[in-house]
Amino acid sequence: MKLSDLLAGYDHHVLQGDPELADVKTGVAYDSRRMTPGSMYIALQGARTDGHRFVRDAVERGATAVLIDRPIDDGLPPQVCVVQVADTRTAAPVVASRYFGEPAREMDVVAVTGTNGKTSVSYMMEAVLRTGLRARAGVIGTDGYRVGHEPIRMERTTPTTPESVDLHRVLRCMRDQGADTVIMEASSMALMLHRVDHADIDVGVFTNLTPDHLDDHGSMEQYKAAKLRLFSMCRRAVVNADDPVSTDIAALMPGAVTTFGIDSATADFRATNLVVESTGTRFVLHHGERQRHAQMPVPGRFAVANALATVAVCHLLGHDHDIVVDALASLPPIPGRFETFQTSENVSVVVDYAHSPDALQKVLATIREFAGRRVITVFGCGGDRDRTKRAPMGKIAGKHSDVVVVTNDNPRSEDPETIMDQIITAVAATGTQYERITDRGAAIEWALTVAEPGDIVLIAGKGAEKYQIIGERTIRFDDMETVRRLAAGPPTS
Repeated sequence: MKLSDLLAGYDHHVLQGDPELADVKTGVAYDSRRMTPGSMYIALQGARTDGHRFVRDAVERGATAVLIDRPIDDGLPPQVCVVQVADTRTAAPVVASRYFGEPAREMDVVAVTGTNGKTSVSYMMEAVLRTGLRARAGVIGTDGYRVGHEPIRMERTTPTTPESVDLHRVLRCMRDQGADTVIMEASSMALMLHRVDHADIDVGVFTNLTPDHLDDHGSMEQYKAAKLRLFSMCRRAVVNADDPVSTDIAALMPGAVTTFGIDSATADFRATNLVVESTGTRFVLHHGERQRHAQMPVPGRFAVANALATVAVCHLLGHDHDIVVDALASLPPIPGRFETFQTSENVSVVVDYAHSPDALQKVLATIREFAGRRVITVFGCGGDRDRTKRAPMGKIAGKHSDVVVVTNDNPRSEDPETIMDQIITAVAATGTQYERITDRGAAIEWALTVAEPGDIVLIAGKGAEKYQIIGERTIRFDDMETVRRLAAGPPTS
């Protein structure tokens, strides 16, 4: 494809070469190490490195076209076409979408944002579409990229939403594999950095907004502003009416907002008469004049809110309401999201991704609704991340648990002991019994050892993550895998 076609209508300045003659035929990339002869290099400013430093490396590896947004010192061979734009981050999604044939236009695209619930809503929607409606859907998010049960193998450079070039590559792969719907998690950083621009989003979903990622955004107002970007680029919105941010979204998209909620009596989709049990939740679903009983194998109000969002989105996409609600009753477990395990000693274990104060509060409140005996909570806080949530999470764990075990959770470059000190001070102030065990595996083992029949052990913070980042090392670690191994006991000879 000619470079001139990729940039058509987009404001740019040619520094050298001719975009009409520059043929981008083997790919578009922002990592110079991925360049192949005949490809295009886009220099992006990252959190740690500036892509402009690697322009020459990209050219030496075969780039025939380069997109930059600031002057570079190195003179480049005359056959390389060099184009400058105001911001390569806003230009990249335009170029990538066009290069991959605008795949988002060929599918229904749903983007989910919010502090908590993004992954759960994505999993629920995909499961409902697959099992209830026999549709083929793709999922993009924290747990990777897949169509149905088939993963899309691609190097990941971001934890949730891929860079725009990777996103459009994944969208093309999904469409080529037969997906007619894509559900993607849209993180606040992805929205702020224009990763989901030009993804032709049909429905934007807002779950909730609570304090998190303040190290990235600086304030709740800026965090909210990043989330609200989604609703300037989607056609319709499905919004949690129980969250005050819903009014901001309604103002941005008058007439295009469908609401859901549990507390809001005016929500378009709402739930009443919730009955929470250890095996799931039953409720009455209201939509307009219609009422029907619904159930799902996931306990908790937060799970019902996620289900309401799922039903509302499927309704907007034109799917049969009753089939969607029936499919909720047979949802498969969501890895690392209130994922449960029962030991032979009748101890219930819950593994959950809760890594913010609000998420931890909700999961513990849910457990308390059906807990018959003690609740033992194992958790830590990530290093090099928002330090302001450590004390609040310690207070919440202490207030709602009978025993707290403070441990590691991706300490990264920080001293694990310092992180635990900041949590333990708040736990201790509640008067709740606590243990301090730095090694996460040992902490889980201790909790399972002291747990008695009928107790519930919550292991929070990592969910389905399969790694632990300690210093410069990334080691394999999986909470549920550890639970299953410990519960099985030592191997017999």
